[in-house]
Amino acid sequence: MKAIRETQFAFKNQTAFYKGKVRDVYSIADKYIVMVVSDRISAFDVVLPRAIPYKGQVLNKIAEHFLKATRDIMPNWVIDVPDPNATIGYRCEPFKVEMVVRGYLSGHAWRTYRDGGRALCGVALPEGLRENDPLPEPIVTPTTKADVGHDEDISKDEIIARGIVSSEDYEQLESYAKALYKRGNELAEKRGLILADTKYEFGKRDGQIYLMDEIHTPDSSRYFYVEGYQERQDRGEAQKQLSKEFVRQWLIENDFQGKEGQQVPEMTDEIVNSISERYIELFEHLTGETFRYEKTDDVLERIEENVNAALVKLSEKS
Repeated sequence: MKAIRETQFAFKNQTAFYKGKVRDVYSIADKYIVMVVSDRISAFDVVLPRAIPYKGQVLNKIAEHFLKATRDIMPNWVIDVPDPNATIGYRCEPFKVEMVVRGYLSGHAWRTYRDGGRALCGVALPEGLRENDPLPEPIVTPTTKADVGHDEDISKDEIIARGIVSSEDYEQLESYAKALYKRGNELAEKRGLILADTKYEFGKRDGQIYLMDEIHTPDSSRYFYVEGYQERQDRGEAQKQLSKEFVRQWLIENDFQGKEGQQVPEMTDEIVNSISERYIELFEHLTGETFRYEKTDDVLERIEENVNAALVKLSEKS
């Protein structure tokens, strides 16, 4: 199986290119963007050396599924999904923060709490919580968006004081984030899951706020299984998760957390294939759909043909 590590397309009317950790973003006529979801995988803000077959398709199709399911809450950037690995949408001016919503004390929030912190991004946390306990109510813990290196926690007050986002826009972003999280949890519950935490990215187009990028995927979210959740909490056991936490745990067990001087452990074919299989399981569990294995021998050619055909249709409409 071939995996998409890099893309170097030259689409019609292309005006710019941006390479993210996982996504390659092509600007078209400074009006639209083509987001190609590669098979690169990142953890601890580090892109790992080997790509994972089908991972990009999984993320792109999960995002499509949930963006459609939240369109009644707010507009999003998507115009068309012409290929399993690519989405065409409106070019928006992104806000310089990511809105992380947490309903449970997990991951980074738990590590901060375990080490004595009782506030996260200016939000107070109550005493007496255990790892993966539900919070009294979902909280928003924003982070800065780093092009290179680690995102950093930041408080609402600091965001507004530094002029990163206006007070009016921030209130709207927070309201949208909480509404999206609520919907995400409702959808998760139907699949026997709990949406423990997730992140959202927003942008503006013609004065209107749009939901951007992916939502509710295993790269941007952490899910617990409803079945057995309370029993595991009562016994003080780790929760069974549906997320890419299994990748982080494998790295931690092999002495890698993205810190200076640490080396990424060897990614054998067995490890790569097992990660690919887990991502496909995630897709089927989250969406309730059967995963469709697209051919990977000519995947770059397929993406280019599908995207160019869609762009032609889009230009004809406009």
